[in-house]
Parts: sequence; C-alpha cells; structure tokens
Amino acid sequence: MRNPSTLILIVVVLLLGFAGCAGCGTYNSLIEQEEVVEEAWGNVQTAYQRRADLIPNLVNTVRAAGDFEQETLQAVTEARARATSINVSADDLRDPSSLAQFQQAQSQLSGALGRLLVVSENYPQLQATAGFRDLQVQLEGTENRINTARTRYNGAVRQYNTAIRRFPATIFAGVFGHSRRSPFEAETGAQNAPEVDFDS
Repeated sequence: MRNPSTLILIVVVLLLGFAGCAGCGTYNSLIEQEEVVEEAWGNVQTAYQRRADLIPNLVNTVRAAGDFEQETLQAVTEARARATSINVSADDLRDPSSLAQFQQAQSQLSGALGRLLVVSENYPQLQATAGFRDLQVQLEGTENRINTARTRYNGAVRQYNTAIRRFPATIFAGVFGHSRRSPFEAETGAQNAPEVDFDS
C-alpha cells in the first residue's frame, strides 16, 4: 500500500499540471482574440485611408470644374489633414479617449465631405462630369466599407472583452496585462432622425 503523503503529492502534481494546461490554453486563446481585434482595427484604418486617398482626387475634380466655393473645398482639405494626422495604434485601443479623438476627426471629415457633395448639386456642369460621378460612387462604396469594418471591429472587441472577463480567463488576463478594448460608439445625437426640409 502506498504512503498517504505520496498520494497527496500525486494529487497536487496533477492539479498543478491541470492548472498549467488550463492557463496555457487560456493565454493562447486571449492572444488569438487580441490578434483578431488588432486585425479588425487594421481593416478600419485601411478603409479610412482609402477615403483619405480619394479626397485629393475629388477636390481636384471639383476645383477643375471652375468657380466652386473655395470655403467648402478648404474645409474638406483641412478636415482630411486633421483626420490623417491622428494615428491610433493597437495599444491605444485600451484608451477610450484616443479612440474618441480619432472618431471625432473622422466624423468631421465625413461632415465636410457631406457638405461638399450637397453644395456640388448646385453646379450642373460638375454633376455632368464623369470623373466626379465616379468619385462619388467610390466614396459611397468606401463609406460602406468603413461601416462594415467598424462593425466587424466592434464584434471582435466584444468577443475579446467577453473572453477576458470570463472565469478563469479573468485571472490570467490580469496577470498577463490583457485589458478591455474600446469599441466604436455612435456620435452624440445619432439617435435623432435628420430633419428634411424641401423648402430651402
């Protein structure tokens, strides 16, 4: 018959082995999910970069159309410069204020582009330009890509944030420095329907 202290030692070794295997599995799972979040963030940045790359072509096409409102063109150019000057790395995704600053700059650019497209409707010669129409279609497609990329990013963030809060992962997440990531949030007032006025 075996010594009781030998049985206790075997049980302790088995428990430590099980805990070690569980810890390795959890750690690897968290790393994989963190990489998915970073990939999704890279896709968001790529979509925004595509829009930023289209804007100079759009501005030059509008400018070539002649006597266009320079104030509107200037607003778009400045908004693009602000939006492209803010870089958010994967590490910054843990800081909600960094993401909010990035989001605000991108929203300002979206607003400036929207004003440019609305004002351009008053210029029939511009509307008839094939290059301008092509750029409008590309911008619309890019906005759809941005929305899709943000939605996928938020899904990856949700899975990651859920994973680091579950037991026993929450123990290992704290030990290995895994913390919550910030999702994209709707702009203030986004829940309000836009006012449509056909009289002005």
